[in-house]
Amino acid sequence: MSELLLLFLYCALLGSGVGFLAGLLGIGGGLVIVPILTSILLYFAILPSEQVVIVAIATSLASILFTSTSSAIAHHKNGNVPWDLAPWIMTGVALGALISGFMAALLPEDVVRLVFAVSVVLIALKMLYSSRKNDAATDRQLPNKGVLTLLTTITGGLSAMIGIGGGALLVPLLTFFSLDMKKAIGCASACGIVIALFGSVGYISSGSAHFALADGFLGFVYLPALFGIVCTSCFTAPLGAKATHHLPVPTIKKVFAVLLLAMAANMVMS
Repeated sequence: MSELLLLFLYCALLGSGVGFLAGLLGIGGGLVIVPILTSILLYFAILPSEQVVIVAIATSLASILFTSTSSAIAHHKNGNVPWDLAPWIMTGVALGALISGFMAALLPEDVVRLVFAVSVVLIALKMLYSSRKNDAATDRQLPNKGVLTLLTTITGGLSAMIGIGGGALLVPLLTFFSLDMKKAIGCASACGIVIALFGSVGYISSGSAHFALADGFLGFVYLPALFGIVCTSCFTAPLGAKATHHLPVPTIKKVFAVLLLAMAANMVMS
């Protein structure tokens, strides 16, 4: 019982930092949750090591459902969610997340880890480069709604595959098409709810044959870790959203890029 309580406290501490980052950067927190929660689960030997990563990913997605909701509400109050675009983007990420979640048990972990790490490095470098430029200098139009939905389907699938809310991929995509950075982050927060919901459905369904509720699992989702993360992240996410509303855009981009590079390096080395 004492070990379970200690695990809960570790996850609560993790959730407090993740919530703030989710609100600040619109990332849902999965980039931080997955590697750290993997280490926590390995330390406490909760389950076989070969299943730790997929449980961390599934638990991360489930926690993002709560964190992104809190963050999205705060961004909506600040007028940072472009609701004219959000339904089309949400449709795409929902479809991609649902497919990815059901395929979770079949995904080759090493390949996914490497592809994701390389993609994240490229995204971070693009963010760092664009933060040095004047956003008004570019004027790319958003593609038509069908193409936008297709692009976000891919984004949602990859996001659910690795347990993130989508902001790490969606924010750079939207800012590439000249959408205001704060609105891109707000949209990513709202879409994080959809990715988490549909991705979690897939992970719970595909994991039901591997773990039992009596052992603390809902499919691949580990409930004690989920409750620990959520109990603090929902309170700190609005604080991060408020910080986004006041920080200058170039600063947000630099923070976002540095976080991506750090997490990519961690995934490669772990």
